[in-house]
Amino acid sequence: MKRDTIYYQIFKRFPALLFEFVDERPEQADNYRFESVEVKETAFRIDGVFLPPEGVTPRIIFFAEVQFQKDEALYHRFFTESMMYLNRNQSQYDDWYCVVIFPSRSLEPSDVKTHRMFLSSDQVQRIYLDELDSPNMPIGINLMLLTTASKNEMAEQARFLIERVQLEETATVLKNEIIDIITTIAVYKFSSLSREEVEAMLGLTLQETRVYQEAKAEGRKEGETEILKLTVPLLLKTGMTIEQIAQQLNVDVESVQSAAAQISDGDK
Repeated sequence: MKRDTIYYQIFKRFPALLFEFVDERPEQADNYRFESVEVKETAFRIDGVFLPPEGVTPRIIFFAEVQFQKDEALYHRFFTESMMYLNRNQSQYDDWYCVVIFPSRSLEPSDVKTHRMFLSSDQVQRIYLDELDSPNMPIGINLMLLTTASKNEMAEQARFLIERVQLEETATVLKNEIIDIITTIAVYKFSSLSREEVEAMLGLTLQETRVYQEAKAEGRKEGETEILKLTVPLLLKTGMTIEQIAQQLNVDVESVQSAAAQISDGDK
């Protein structure tokens, strides 16, 4: 399962979710934005940086790391990346916090002594998802717990979450976003199941969700590409120009050019 992709989507759509975990929740938590930031002149990329809205005081930056596999170098890398970012962006913040999320304590690095200055600080929080009281947690946190559920548990938990979302007094757009995330997690986790089987498991129609619409659009694009690969060579042999072919097939010139280029590459 592509958990990095899932968590990126969750935090990108609901950046305020991070602040359900932290003790020091900023006043403008709902207005933070989530970014994946590259630290220039290094090979480091910070996957989760939560940046405060413009004009807010104090300007507090949150660094987040979601770790689902054992990595003894995690703390060394994470704190190094965070400090380098702070060094290069001194004018953009007044304070900072780090949040590290594990599915369980067993995946935490065994060496917690080397970085004890950070780990014992109130600026660093470690979260263990399997120790949270999920029934009483906000929906956003339950979305994260859904990614850690076994396949046997996942279907029941997903249906429970969907029912909870539909019953709560939440804006329709937000409800659809949450259901999209649940569906995406289910599709990743049960990739071997057919659309009908996933629908039956979740109790909803995938055609109404974003993940299905995106997959459908991707499939349509791939189908059009295959058609162009077959059609463009035949039309070029008739003497038609790229522009004429594009007009005849009702597609953009760039698509025809791409198909023609692939033909040329294949002839080499």
